[in-house]
Amino acid sequence: MPNLLFICSRNQLRSPTAEAVFAALPGIETDSAGLADDAACPLDADQLAWADLICVMEKRHRALLTRRFKHHLKGKKLVCLDIPDNYSYMQPELVQLLQQRVPRHLVL
Repeated sequence: MPNLLFICSRNQLRSPTAEAVFAALPGIETDSAGLADDAACPLDADQLAWADLICVMEKRHRALLTRRFKHHLKGKKLVCLDIPDNYSYMQPELVQLLQQRVPRHLVL
């Protein structure tokens, strides 16, 4: 069962949406976190250890994640979905983008 971790800045809109969308699929476990100090759920090393696939929303998230948690990323599949912070929680356009961009990375 793949464990998917979705990361954005504050864990309020994009990553919780992704967590909810993919949690509905059978055989997949999901979690989400944020990289900002004031994130709803700040990212921690345990989440990274748990994850099989780590999806960040923007290139700057990938850079920050790599800088802060480099030694926790060894052997992990990390992808950038290139989804800007232009959407509200569960906005249909955001859900559609996630459904288009995530499945191709599910081959673990």
